[in-house]
Parts: sequence; structure tokens; C-alpha cells
Amino acid sequence: MTMQTVGRPTRPEDVQPLDTGFASLTGGRGLLQDEALIFERDGWGKTGVDLPAADATADDLGDLVRKSPIGLPGLSEPEAMRHYVRLSQKNHAIDLALYPLGSCTMKHNPRLNEKMARLAGFADLHPMAPLPTIQGALTLMDRLSHWLKTLTGMPAVALSPKAGAHGELCGLLAIRAAHEAKGDPRRRVLVPTSAHGTNPATAAFVGYSVTEIAQTEDGRVDLADLEAKLGPDVAAIMVTNPNTCGLFERDIIEIARLTHAAGAYFYCDGANFNAIVGRVRPGDLGVDAMHINLHKTFSTPHGGGGPGAGPVVLSEALAPFAPAPWVVHGPEGLTLVEETVEEAAQAFGRMSAFHGQMGMFVRAYAYMRSHGADGLRQVAEDAVLNANYIKARLSDVMTPAFPEGPCMHEALFDDSWLEGTGVTTLDFAKAMIDEGFHPMTMYFPLVVHGAMLIEPTETESKQELDRFCEALIALATAAKAGDADRFKGAPYLAPMRRLDETLAARKPRLTWKPEPGVAPAPLAAE
Repeated sequence: MTMQTVGRPTRPEDVQPLDTGFASLTGGRGLLQDEALIFERDGWGKTGVDLPAADATADDLGDLVRKSPIGLPGLSEPEAMRHYVRLSQKNHAIDLALYPLGSCTMKHNPRLNEKMARLAGFADLHPMAPLPTIQGALTLMDRLSHWLKTLTGMPAVALSPKAGAHGELCGLLAIRAAHEAKGDPRRRVLVPTSAHGTNPATAAFVGYSVTEIAQTEDGRVDLADLEAKLGPDVAAIMVTNPNTCGLFERDIIEIARLTHAAGAYFYCDGANFNAIVGRVRPGDLGVDAMHINLHKTFSTPHGGGGPGAGPVVLSEALAPFAPAPWVVHGPEGLTLVEETVEEAAQAFGRMSAFHGQMGMFVRAYAYMRSHGADGLRQVAEDAVLNANYIKARLSDVMTPAFPEGPCMHEALFDDSWLEGTGVTTLDFAKAMIDEGFHPMTMYFPLVVHGAMLIEPTETESKQELDRFCEALIALATAAKAGDADRFKGAPYLAPMRRLDETLAARKPRLTWKPEPGVAPAPLAAE
């Protein structure tokens, strides 16, 4: 039994596919090979690499010397190569088709960026390299900082945060330091229901209590509720703009005014900056701190949680509290402010041991330089145009969560159109896999029942958008026609079938153990 065999059958041979009426004898599908876990492969006593015998003993390890087999599978080089190639063929990728997964911005990432990030001068940097030897890298970071400040209209930026939530942490720590410097240690943060889920989690992590702000029927911050909950104990408000419903907060200037009038700071979650980059400068809206997901707005794949980078831009009021280190111009070139003394005396500390993600900086800067100011503006325009095109094409068969007016970079639908069909949001999403498309974000944001959040990104052509829409229209038509069977067992054509997700969550198998009676591989020395 494999690790994936939890609940429903997962392998192709276990269930009769709807399209062919039969399953293959080997588990393969066409020219795609079936593939077991690497631990289940034969050849335990072999290895694809010959290593010389150790020229020293392990006596200094004492009782830490391994006394039993390490448990790693033994494969030849071709077997290992084929294993990982076969696994790669089971993954969906942006290089294969449109990837509508909102909140991560899975868009095409120019190979030029990858080429630049692999330049030896950047790829081979050591974090402890002497400053005179890394002037090129520091120059790139300085220019990247300039662009980020220019695009946001903010006077300062901290590059060291590693991703969005880390950036949120940076911004709130700066806000806490600013309040404490004034002798006003406020301890409450306001978070709208339409904000990203990491916002309240980050606020609680910093030590704040969190108060939720309601949203209006059209998916925006409820100004009356905000004004009622502002008070002398409020440290900040955290607003995602454009918000998680894919809508621009049209009252954002008034939100900033009310927040500042109460003596609080305005933190903006900039995860969706790709919808407004080049069009709107958050600093002009009254924002005090905002993280920018370089891996979203300025390219680099971000599936599976990384790699990422989340620089934080800061207002004049918060700039003195930015974390070290940062790049400065000195008499002998560029250097780093590392210690929280003199000009950095009010810095709240450090976010990490070293400065940041150099590869991410290079990719983002290459993306900026190759697009230019007008190109970055077009990024936002095309992202919004594509999302509104999808909303318009699908509105006849699916129900937009907020039908009035345009959306921003993502189109949000609810599940009311599925009522009476016997098909759920999850069923519909799984059936998309059979049509060759990765599902959209499901059941999020939580404020919309059965939510289906579609983010096409700016890199998709009209032809690809039409292909995607036609697939969803066909599925929606089938669901409304009563063809529930094609949805309940989907996906039928994927390498792995649908799990019993409840059982998988309650009884996950996170480790592999050999079948009873199967001897493990011997130690290399035996």
C-alpha cells in the first residue's frame, strides 16, 4: 500500500475511467508511466555512485555512530533520473497551461530573469563576502530599492523580509516600535474580513489583539464599523488592497484619514500590488507600511511556499524604525548599515541573519528593467483586463460574488449557480483537472459561500483565456444538465485519483514504512 492510498482508490487502474471504459494493465496512461514511491523501487543493495572508503574512523562520534541501515533506496543513475522525470510529468505547471490559482499569481516568468539570477557574480555570492567584493550586488539592491520606492511613492524600504507574512511582521514591528518610541504602547489592530488570513495571524504573533472590521454588501471595508471601532488603543489597521475579493477599496483615502486621526498607522497588504503597479502609488493614499511580494508582482514561481521575497516600504513616520541592514552610499562605495546605532539607533532590530534573497532581487530587477515604467503599467492593465474578460464570459453560467462593477486582477464567483445540481465547488474544481486545467482557489475568501477565485494574470493571451472559459462553460453546462456522475468521482484522467480528504486529514500517512517481511537495505560497510 502506498502513502497515497488513503480512502478512495488513487491509482488509475483502480477505477474504470469514463472516457475509455477500461484501464491499462500497468497503471500507465498512454505514454505516461505509472510510478511508485521511490522507497518502493527495487534495487536496495545498489547505488548509482561509487564512493571511496572513508580514510578516518568515526570514533569521535561515540554512541552517535549509526548502528542500523539508513533506509535510503538504492537506485542506478537511470532509475533515479526516470523516477524524477516521471514525477515531473504528474505535475501541472505554468509552462503547460493557464494556472488560475489566485493569491499566488502563478504567471509566466521570463527565462531572462532566470538567466540573470544564474550569473556567477550573483549566484555564487557568500553572505559573509567582504563588502568591497560585492559592489555589483549592492548596486543592484540599491537600484531595486529605488524602483520600489518610486513605484510606491514611499521614502524607505526594507529588503530583508523573505515573503509576504514576513513582510507583515516587519511592518507591524516597525509600527510597534514607533508607538513605543512615543510612549504610547497600543495593543489592538483592526483587520477587515476581506483581508488576507495572514494579517490577523501576524498581528496576534506580534502581541496585538485583533478586532474584525465588517464589510459592505459590495465587498469593501464598512467605514461606519471602522469608525466605531477606532480608539486610543488601536495601533494600526491592516487592509489588503486590492482586497481578497478582487476589489479595489474605493474609500481607501478616507480609511487612511480616519486611521491617522485616531493616532494609528495604516498597514497595507501589498500582495495584490500587481493589479495596480504603475497605476497607483500607495504612498499617495496614506499608507504607512506595505509589503511587496516580489515573487508575485515582479515574477518568479511561488508554488509550494517559495522562493519568495517581501520587501516592505515605509512612510516617513516609520522609516527611522526600519530593520537593519540597509544599503547606504559611503566615501568608498556602497556599504551596509548593520548595527542599530547612530543613524539606525531606532531600528527595531533585524529580520534575519543576512540581508535577503539575492536571487529574488536579481529576478525582480531584471523584470523591472525589461518592462520599463510603461511596461509595468501595462502589467496592471492587462491583469485587470484579463480578469474582467473572464468575469464577463462566465457570468452567464456562473454567479459572480459581486456582480456590480468591474473587478481588479481576479474574478470571484460563488456557488449559488450549483444549487440543485448535486455538484459542489470541490467537485467542479476536480473536474477541471480532467479538462487539463489546474483548479482555481476554492472556498476562499471565507466571506463568500463556495468561493471560486480565478486569477488569470497578465501573461495569458485571449486565445488561452477563451480555451479556459470554454472548458468551464462546458463543465457548468454539464452540471446544470444533471450529469453529476462526471463530477463526483473526478478527476478520472489524472495520474492520481481523488482522495477521501476527510480521512486523509484525520489519518495522514506522513512517513513510509517497509511492508512486513521486506528486509531493509544493508549498511554500505556490511
